[in-house]
Amino acid sequence: MRWDALFSDLEAQLAARSRLDLDADIAERMRVEASTVELADRLRGSLGFPIGVQVATGSVFEGTLSHAGGQALVLQGLRHQFLVPYSAAVQFTGLSRLAVGEPSKVRQRLGLASALRGLARDRTRLSVLAGRGALGESALHGVIDRVGRDHLDLAVTEDGEDRRPSNVRHAVTIPFSALAALRSERNAED
Repeated sequence: MRWDALFSDLEAQLAARSRLDLDADIAERMRVEASTVELADRLRGSLGFPIGVQVATGSVFEGTLSHAGGQALVLQGLRHQFLVPYSAAVQFTGLSRLAVGEPSKVRQRLGLASALRGLARDRTRLSVLAGRGALGESALHGVIDRVGRDHLDLAVTEDGEDRRPSNVRHAVTIPFSALAALRSERNAED
């Protein structure tokens, strides 16, 4: 009888050790997998969720995440849409733990400049929030005239005015690195 107890105890120890090894292997694989997840993947896993984004200037934008591209996201607020470059964000709230990769190679190549060119093409009136860190931010209202590789040209107008030659106060060039967010009015069909 004593031998049976000894062998049962050894079997239990071996099973426990095997379970600990398996648990450690699973935990290590999870850490390795988590290390390959990019921010855009986490954001795509949060599409349709309400989230908050704080940018380097201190402003916080909240809304339903409707798009997560390779370099920027779009939030749907009650009255406005916000395009926020990932490079301007310092923290996010409300993200899901789910990560979803981008299956489309074409969409992977579309960056911030592509989104800005679309806004320029549509002559969308918007507010451009520019600034970096503790220096604060400035809000300029107008229409994007041109988009370069790393900058945009904004025809500055009064808030709510259409872009007409007589309404343009001046033009400014803004580097992408200074963009905190772009705000546009929501369309009636949104």
